[in-house]
Amino acid sequence: MALLEILVYPDKRLRERAKPVEVFDDELKQLVKDMAETMYDAPGIGLAAIQVDVPKRVIVMDLSEERNDLKVFINPEIEAIEGKQEYEEGCLSVPGVFATVERIERVRIKALNVEGEPFEIEADGLLSVCIQHEVDHLDGKVFVDYLSRLKQDRVRKKMLKEIKESQAA
Repeated sequence: MALLEILVYPDKRLRERAKPVEVFDDELKQLVKDMAETMYDAPGIGLAAIQVDVPKRVIVMDLSEERNDLKVFINPEIEAIEGKQEYEEGCLSVPGVFATVERIERVRIKALNVEGEPFEIEADGLLSVCIQHEVDHLDGKVFVDYLSRLKQDRVRKKMLKEIKESQAA
């Protein structure tokens, strides 16, 4: 297993739309393992392949306290069921930034597992938010896109400043 580099906003590669997975092989299984290791190490609760510069529709997440309930969603599709909720979100690609975002409260997700077998779940609360957040990544969106233009500009400037400082060090 290997730790992968997480792209940092406003990296243009985060705006790329991920392509559906068509081959379910050992390479895909290794990607999922590496993404999980990277997510746990960061530490985070979700990671989309596009965040590690792999433009494939793959998500890993683990919302458990014990960090022992890895969920994998390949080629996920979201269907809104009901409601709206506000949740404070953060992102491994936007470190140190948190903001309240409005999301759908209850969703149905259709996806494939790492073997290519289809499954479907319904989610609410944090799981619903996390899935929507990660699917946004697969579609080239970052959670700061939901913020006002002023807040987006502040986050962008902050991240560019931090990148510049880390390169100088």
